[in-house]
Amino acid sequence: MENQENIFDKIQEILGNFSGNFSILEHQVDVRVQMEYFDFSRNLKRDFDPELILKQEENLYSDEISNESKKEFLVSLASIDKPEAYRIIERFIPKASVELKDWAILALQESRLLLESKLLEENQVYISTGLGGLRGKLRYFIALFSESSNEFSEIQRKLIESEFNFIFPKYDAEVESVEFFANYATVVALIPLSIPVQDPIKSAIAECNDLGHFIKQGFLITNVKILSEIEIEHLLNNVPPEELLLKE
Repeated sequence: MENQENIFDKIQEILGNFSGNFSILEHQVDVRVQMEYFDFSRNLKRDFDPELILKQEENLYSDEISNESKKEFLVSLASIDKPEAYRIIERFIPKASVELKDWAILALQESRLLLESKLLEENQVYISTGLGGLRGKLRYFIALFSESSNEFSEIQRKLIESEFNFIFPKYDAEVESVEFFANYATVVALIPLSIPVQDPIKSAIAECNDLGHFIKQGFLITNVKILSEIEIEHLLNNVPPEELLLKE
């Protein structure tokens, strides 16, 4: 990613002179589930009777209906441009099983976009990542690595927390959490679509290192998932640094 790129500009470049609204999936939904849902939705036959579908809400709660049939029903509801369809999905989400919760969330998002496009008479663009987002910002998982490869000291930990919480709001970004591990720290943050995603991170690292060069310039960042300690160690041990870390 070039230093001056931002996601908003890339979307505009792909879509051309797009003048509609952007909608961000707020929930954290596994990317594999998202891909399965979108493939299912794209391939679903739309020759059903919408009114008949709207009268079958009880199917979502029946133990005699398979999860696969319920998934198809949710996708069918999401394709009906009526508020009643949206409300049926909305009512189901709090009661959905673990297997269907994410699927229902995606159906609700699709239904909302369909209704907004109809009511506002303009196109909507749906942005979804594994970590979701909030208030026009995408959520990112960031890993910072100790320059000495040792554990961050207590003072260094306090500096990281204070500087990231101080710098990020200057970019209209938000730090949600900071955690420390053996030789690295992790940050979960919301970063606006409209700025280069690396800017607040590099700025915060620079502020910390002005008080003692203890954080590597390279860092790991993803909006796909929250990486576990084992996954980070695996990446560090098996992927060349130039492929793993975003650098200057």
